[in-house]
Amino acid sequence: MTLLSIRNLHASIGDKEILKGVNLEIGRGEVHSIMGPNGNGKSTLAGVIAGNNKYTVTQGEVIYKSKNILEMPVDVRAAEGIFLGFQYPVEIPGVSITNFMRTAVNEQRKYRGLDPLSAPQFMRLMEEKKKVVEMTASLANRSVNEGFSGGEKKKNEIFQMAMLDPELAILDETDSGLDIDALRIVATGVNKLRRPDNATVVITHYQRLLDYIVPDFVHVLYDGRIVKTGPKELALELETKGYDWIREELALGRAH
Repeated sequence: MTLLSIRNLHASIGDKEILKGVNLEIGRGEVHSIMGPNGNGKSTLAGVIAGNNKYTVTQGEVIYKSKNILEMPVDVRAAEGIFLGFQYPVEIPGVSITNFMRTAVNEQRKYRGLDPLSAPQFMRLMEEKKKVVEMTASLANRSVNEGFSGGEKKKNEIFQMAMLDPELAILDETDSGLDIDALRIVATGVNKLRRPDNATVVITHYQRLLDYIVPDFVHVLYDGRIVKTGPKELALELETKGYDWIREELALGRAH
């Protein structure tokens, strides 16, 4: 069953067109990996889906759960179950992770017509989800990402994902700057959250993350378009050959 459908999506920053006709279908229960060289539109695609207003959509549509989300503000998209894990998570000094997540979870519940969680209910949920990413109590009590290492920031993002339980999670270069141990913890958390009714999009440069989060489909985003789609083995081919062979296939009209 289709969860997200992107059709002929064009998007720009200022006068520069970044996305030049992206088409993508994502079904429930699926993991998709989007790979490609720097500057070809991967983070732009993530930002457009999440609602980042620095991008201007000039053509196309993004249909999520049968709704055109391009008409929705960013907070409504989040409440509808879309989660974006940032490449560079921001710090929020003076706001504890506990208070931040309690507000976020209860705002989501309010949108869905549910009562807010009581303090004991919230703490039980938090303790359960902390185990998903092996988060310590000391980390959970600190301000959001303030003074965190790269690995701690990414671990915190997957914890937030676990707490919010999105239907569509987009992870934008979550493996950036992670050592092997942190990569394993983050990837294990993502895998534990996978269900038949949700979907994950993993944006990455490197095949190594896909050793841990195994995709159903790998897409190559090049020059603002998805030019090639294949099974998980496509990531290994990209790791071995780089992207020059994609350019050659495009020149010969063979990429698909």
